[in-house]
Amino acid sequence: MGSSSETGGAWSVMEDVSLCESWLHISHCPVTGNEMKFCHMWKKIHQDFCERVSGTTRTDQALSSRWKILNKELAKWRDALAKAMDNHRSGENLTSETIQAQMFFGATGQGKKSFNHTHCWEVVKNCKKFQIIPTGPTVVLNETPLYETPASDSPMDSPMSQDSPIEKEPRPIGRKAAKAKRGSNSTKSSSKFLEELSRMQAMRIEMDMKQQEHDRAIDVENAKEREYVRQQREYARQEREYARQEKIENKDRETMAMDTTHMSPDTKQYWKLERRDVMRRRLFRDDGPSNTDWLNDQNN
Repeated sequence: MGSSSETGGAWSVMEDVSLCESWLHISHCPVTGNEMKFCHMWKKIHQDFCERVSGTTRTDQALSSRWKILNKELAKWRDALAKAMDNHRSGENLTSETIQAQMFFGATGQGKKSFNHTHCWEVVKNCKKFQIIPTGPTVVLNETPLYETPASDSPMDSPMSQDSPIEKEPRPIGRKAAKAKRGSNSTKSSSKFLEELSRMQAMRIEMDMKQQEHDRAIDVENAKEREYVRQQREYARQEREYARQEKIENKDRETMAMDTTHMSPDTKQYWKLERRDVMRRRLFRDDGPSNTDWLNDQNN
């Protein structure tokens, strides 16, 4: 598979969503969806994708490679949501269920630790391939013993026998009742363990969000500092340019004010040429080169 630069660069959220929409539209077409070959299907998906994303440079091979990645991530997210729904208990809201799904998704040990393609999931979640069939809430066995000794109306149960210091031996627990009790204890332990995992996952997500906000704040501060440095450099450059122009102006004024009456003819000719250069620069800067013909006439 080619690099991202060869296939059009990094994939944006809009491109991923458009790819999912094109795949769903072509592969689940009731007329031709089940009769197309693999290569023909991706050519049609590429055509549909180009209509949705104008000006794209993605090829059908690039779309097929990207869909392999998205398909794997979406399938893992479907399985994670199914586990979270099976583990759903009374009183929990959708947020806790989503956090549990993120926990199951990251616990697979393959690929990314969190699911980031929620927009793509909203597109494909209702198709047959990614549908989640709930299996109902977790069944918790009743801890009440299966058999209880009914209240006796025997005349032998007199107040004397009730006040007797001799305690009655408890009835042995049957095997079914003991098994139900062990199952209940195991379910409680599993529930506590999953609640602790959910709490830790929520704390980790909250810490990641705070870290992202902190990083964004640092990026903003760095951008402001870079802009300040750039402005200072530009100000210093303008100051240097102003000082250079001021130096040239002072030198030109000294040249124009030079007294040549006591100088030799060669020195007078030198300063005459210097003055012409000053006047030529001034005229070029102010009025343009069209006003310097009289200087050439004087030179001739």
